[in-house]
Amino acid sequence: MNKFLSLLCILGLVSGCFDKKNHSKTSGNILTRNIELHPDNYNVAFLIMDGTYNTEFTAPYDIFQHTKYREGIKAMNTFTVANTLEPITTFEGLRILPDFNYLRDSLPPIDILVIPSAEHHLDTDLKDRAMLNFVKRVDKNALFMTSHCDGAFVLAKAGLLDKVTSTTFPSDIAKYKHMFPLLKVKDSVLFVHDGKYITSAGGAKSFEASLYLCEYLYGKEVAKSIAKGLVIDWDLNAITKSIPQ
Repeated sequence: MNKFLSLLCILGLVSGCFDKKNHSKTSGNILTRNIELHPDNYNVAFLIMDGTYNTEFTAPYDIFQHTKYREGIKAMNTFTVANTLEPITTFEGLRILPDFNYLRDSLPPIDILVIPSAEHHLDTDLKDRAMLNFVKRVDKNALFMTSHCDGAFVLAKAGLLDKVTSTTFPSDIAKYKHMFPLLKVKDSVLFVHDGKYITSAGGAKSFEASLYLCEYLYGKEVAKSIAKGLVIDWDLNAITKSIPQ
């Protein structure tokens, strides 16, 4: 069975998981905030909020943003969305200025949504109905919905993982199963691809899940080229050779 059309489970454990009134410009027909959205690219949105963990955000962002330096492919426009245009502060203290406010702005169509883990994805964030409704709206037309570490809790709470298999941060698997007892859950894996949903264990392994999606979309040589540019060894065949087909 084609590995890209079947459930993909990668085995392995991971450790640890202004005022903007003048902050706009026009790119083509889309109003943007200091970003360029090429009309022929995939639109990849990163859902960020206070408490977002750096690695689960920056790892996929780096991988996907680097697609624009490869020729002959449908590259990715990368941008951030939040419930504010004020700076958000990550768990580690990095301040990030969101590109779009999903509560007020007219957003471009989102082909791929990335949900990095955040500090309160196991508790108060799951009570944020506006955020969950935004995720549900994006899901209707998105090609892929992806999460890293505890970002899976958001997808699960939105009811989007009910019919697929998923994973999350290794030490939170037990809580994930307890909170969502009807879900099919894989533990001791790096990531799972089922349908249009890709959930990863997070941490540094967020790079692997993101490179996997690049190989799925663009092929092995492009994925290896992107990995090489970030000094990452990448060989999907070697990683997946023991996966049951």
